[in-house]
Amino acid sequence: MASLASLKAPKLLSKKTQKDVQNDEDDVLIDASAVPTSSSDVVMEEVKDKPSFTPASAAEEKKVTKGQRKIPIPPHRMSPLKRHWLDLYSPLVEHMKLQVRMNVKSKTVELRTSNTTDDDGALQKGADFVRAFALGFEVEDAMALLRLDDVYLDTFEIKDVKTLHGDHLSRAIGRIAGRDGKTKFTIENASKTRIVLADTKIHILGSFQNIKIARDAVVSLILGSPPGKVYATLRTISARMKERF
Repeated sequence: MASLASLKAPKLLSKKTQKDVQNDEDDVLIDASAVPTSSSDVVMEEVKDKPSFTPASAAEEKKVTKGQRKIPIPPHRMSPLKRHWLDLYSPLVEHMKLQVRMNVKSKTVELRTSNTTDDDGALQKGADFVRAFALGFEVEDAMALLRLDDVYLDTFEIKDVKTLHGDHLSRAIGRIAGRDGKTKFTIENASKTRIVLADTKIHILGSFQNIKIARDAVVSLILGSPPGKVYATLRTISARMKERF
């Protein structure tokens, strides 16, 4: 009998412990402040903590940095500047909204922004436009700098490619120009660029990829390649460009 009582004792103890545990759980008081809030309440609290700013006005968004540029004009371009002054003046004032004047004493064209200028890059485009005309480009060709964003101006000298003197230098210039400018026009039409030969300096106006094509052709002529070989290379490149587009 003692052995049976000893076996039943653990069951009684286990029942008491379960009741005690239940009573302890019932006695636990829940704090209302500890209850987690809903997700919407959390979002509203975060919104209240964020700073609030007033919306920017339209005048502040269109604010353009004030500045001015001076572009020197070479003596041999003063007469063309006087002749085409109206063609240069009109797009700068009417379209780019810049203030322009010619300083006869210092022989420079001065540009500056005005209160009506709405393009932040207008001053730089206008300076590039006048500089291109000063280097010898036509007004219609230089106008691409104002209308297009991916048009650039590249300048290099013959001595940058190869050091030449005397008749060798004259022959290199002659190979670039060709008879009646035929070679230069062919390079321009094939690469869709504009080229100006100013003594030993070469100025190229066009897009980045087209400038590279024209520069490679001019460099080949300076190094002594015959025009026929350069023509063949340009024909191949122009055919690839047509297939691409």
